This record gives sequence, C-alpha cells and structure tokens, in this order.
Amino acid sequence: MRKILNTPEGFVDDTMEGIIRAYGDRVQLLDGDKRVLISGYPRRAGKVGIVTAGGSGHLPLFLGYVGQGMLDGCAVGNVFASPSAQKMANMIKACDSGSGVLCLYGNYGGDIMNFELAQEMLEFDEIQTTTALGCDDVASSPKGSESKRRGVAGIVYAFKIAGAAAEQMKDLAEVTRLAQKALDNTRTIGVALSPCIVPEVGKPTFSIQDDEIEIGMGIHGEPGIQVSKMMTADQIAVMMVDKITDDMPLQQGDEVSVMMNGLGSTPLEELFIVYGKLHSLLQEKGVSVTMAHVGEFATSMEMAGMSASIIKLDAELKDLLHAPAQTPFYTNHNK
Repeated sequence: MRKILNTPEGFVDDTMEGIIRAYGDRVQLLDGDKRVLISGYPRRAGKVGIVTAGGSGHLPLFLGYVGQGMLDGCAVGNVFASPSAQKMANMIKACDSGSGVLCLYGNYGGDIMNFELAQEMLEFDEIQTTTALGCDDVASSPKGSESKRRGVAGIVYAFKIAGAAAEQMKDLAEVTRLAQKALDNTRTIGVALSPCIVPEVGKPTFSIQDDEIEIGMGIHGEPGIQVSKMMTADQIAVMMVDKITDDMPLQQGDEVSVMMNGLGSTPLEELFIVYGKLHSLLQEKGVSVTMAHVGEFATSMEMAGMSASIIKLDAELKDLLHAPAQTPFYTNHNK
C-alpha cells in the first residue's frame, strides 16, 4: 500500500485536523470531536438545520458541504464506515435552532440504522427531525425499486436545494419536501477504471483488468452491472445518457443540471471530454443545461473513474439551485 499518511488508524482524525486548520474560519469541530464537523457561520434562530453523515474517504462528500446555504453539520466514521448513533445525535442537537432538523443522507444500512437510533434518542429532547434518503444510483436497483438504490454523488444537489430552502427560512416540512423533490428528480450512473485501497485494510476493494471498465460500481467498491472492454470518452457519454434517460425520460424543452464527478484520480481533462459529449447529446434531445458541475464532488479514495448525475429542474428547483452558498468545497454566487 502506497499512501501519504502517518498511520492507517489515524487517517481520518489527521484529515479532520487538516480541514480545521485550513478552513477553521468557516467550519469547526463539535466540542473538539474529530468526527463531527459543524458550520462556523452564525446560527440564525428558527432556521431549519440540515445534517448528513457517512463514512470517510469520499471528500468532498460529506464534510465539504458544511457551511452557509448547504449543510449545518456532518458526522463521519472510519473510511467507508458509518459514524456512531451517539455522534449523530450530538450533531443533530447542536444543529437544532428551534425549528427541527432534516437528516439528509445516502441509502446505506449502517447509516440508516444509526440515524434512526439517534433520532429516537433525541425524542426526549423534543427535537423534531425528518429524513430524506439519497437513492440516485440507477445501476444499483432496477426501475420500480428506487428505494433500494444507493445514494451517490447526486445527493449534492439535494444538499444545495434543501440548504437554500432553509436559508429562506422555510419550515421543516417544506425543506424536507424540497429535498425529497430534488432526490426524486436526480439520477446517477458511474464507471470505474481501478479500485481503491482502504488504509486500514491495505488491499484493493476489487480487481479489474487494464483494458476493462466497470459500469455501475458503487463508491465503496460494490459491484456494478457490467464489466466491458475499455470504451472511448464518447461511448461512455452515450452510455451514461442512455442509462439515465431510460430511467428518467427527458423531453424537448426540459432543463437540467449535470454533475460530471471524478472518483478520486481522474484528470479534469478527461471529465471535460466526457462532459462535452454528454452536453451535446442532451442538446440534440432539446434539453438545456444550466449550472454545470465538473470536478470532484463525491470520491472513493483514489479510485479512477467518474459518474454523471442529472437533475431535472423546474422553476422552483432551479431558483434554489442558483441561490448563493459558501462552504470549504462549494461556492456559488450565481442567481
């Protein structure tokens, strides 16, 4: 295993310390806990809190979206492992400003179990909570079984839209509705060219040949739907558009935002090549694209590969997507 670290056991805590030293003017640790990050911006009384949680190893997901106009808090566990229910409960309590807290996270068993336990623990504190689950990965379960799908990069759109709604002082029910609306209108498909190595495991999460590409793998190395011979950038873009639009049809006149996401070690040039073709394919369908996102938004350690997420917008979602946000890894001043 060749990684730049001190010890495998200290990997997450050392990462958190680096984040705080770099961005301590915008985020802070909750009571010194190196597994719970909360916004450093002034809290507004009555604003709905939005929190998430999950395993480490996916930066900028989840930690990078804590700030103004997105998340109020994030708890992380070891690499690819859920944080504890107690840490989640502490985070939720710290992010409640009197109007309740939305728990917005990916559809993974450990996270669901611990969030549900945390929410039960807080019933005694009379903190109202709601839940919205990211289930955007079209490869992980067929159409009609969306509730079984994994949450991947597309959840960033829900962070952005729910965060903007909370900044507008909408109530908990409305913030939750808008988060769910964003999730319901988002689809993602990914491809991998290489595995990654979890520091405490020390070996690759899966194997793939140099001339192969895996379609639909998960961000923890979960198997995809197909391993095929290597494809050109244009072929990857065609496949991605086909997979997404087969599941979420797009019509002439529709407007979308596209996120072309690198998984950890994919050059930006390669992301832009695929994005360029994907954008053209959508234009050919009469679909317009606003506020494209190209870069790393949800990684899997040093995995080579990429994912494409498409969110279908209406006027309500578009306005919230374009609303300002300021976090260590996401800044948007467009309106």
